[in-house]
Amino acid sequence: MSNEQLEQLRKRLDEINDQILELLSERGSIAQEIGKVKAKSGIHRFDPVRERKMLDEIAQKNKGPFDTSTVQHIFKEIFKASLELQHDDNHRELLVSRKNQANDTVVDVKGTKIGGDEQVLIAGPCSVESYEQVKAVADNHQRQGLKLLRGGAFKPRTSPYDFQGLGIEGLKILQQIAKENDLAVISEIVSPNDIELATEYVDVIQIGARNMQNFELLKAAGSVDHPVLLKRGMSATIQEFMFAAEYIVSRGNRKVILCERGIRTYEKATRNTLDISAVPILKQETHLPVLVDVTHSTGRRDLLLPTAKAALAVGADGVMVEVHPDPAVALSDANQQMDIAQFNAFLDQLRESGLIKTKVEV
Repeated sequence: MSNEQLEQLRKRLDEINDQILELLSERGSIAQEIGKVKAKSGIHRFDPVRERKMLDEIAQKNKGPFDTSTVQHIFKEIFKASLELQHDDNHRELLVSRKNQANDTVVDVKGTKIGGDEQVLIAGPCSVESYEQVKAVADNHQRQGLKLLRGGAFKPRTSPYDFQGLGIEGLKILQQIAKENDLAVISEIVSPNDIELATEYVDVIQIGARNMQNFELLKAAGSVDHPVLLKRGMSATIQEFMFAAEYIVSRGNRKVILCERGIRTYEKATRNTLDISAVPILKQETHLPVLVDVTHSTGRRDLLLPTAKAALAVGADGVMVEVHPDPAVALSDANQQMDIAQFNAFLDQLRESGLIKTKVEV
């Protein structure tokens, strides 16, 4: 074969490549349109029956020189890529997506801005047990210049025999102490029926990890104009976490704060495995503020400071920790809560690192 013939054949291949690319682009555009129609109709993107039909027709029409299995493999990759295009379209359309809103969402909680220029610290007991217990933590908050107090009134527990929280009484205690100490309070709600009630008592409604995919609760939280802190489920992917937030935002409530709190893996050295990479991913993929709960992710007091530093250094808008006046007698999570002296030392070291800026009362 002469060089001239070779060049002619190569030129023909280049022309065919251009034609294939043009047809692939056209096919991709049509696949995207199909994805939009399916999304509006509530139809699942992947249709195995349709895919099988197309593969069978391709097999019947194949005349070589590629064998049928090779041709089908190539088309299966094209089908897969088309599905991913539809997936990307859905992400572009998510209200929580950075592609939908370029600017960061800043959630104002009684004057404290979460997602703003400064990183915040949220702290408090795992469970509200008594007025005196929460008041001791709140008084220390006031001395330390902190503004955000967490405390559980409703406690979804793995065991039905563990302390379940004080319920409405706990919310009333939080509200009273918040007024006395000029604090904003964050507390978990577990039932859709209690969302409206919670807006009367707390400044931020927390939806915990076990309820991240409680869709009726998410819808109820989306129906109120009130800040919501949404924790990542212990086995949830980042995509599932984003879709959970979308449930809230799609109902009209854009005051959503995300919270990474560790995921379940095979590792036993910590209570959960802190997915620190989730923070920059969520900051890139969404416009929502992102916090890290270092207490529940590690379950170890000795790891709270380094993981808090890591979370803040990687771009988290704040961290959450648990503090109790006397952890030894705490009714829940006794082993992972700091006492007030330990918490103050923890806070001092965060201040020294320059990661948290709060003013201590003189």
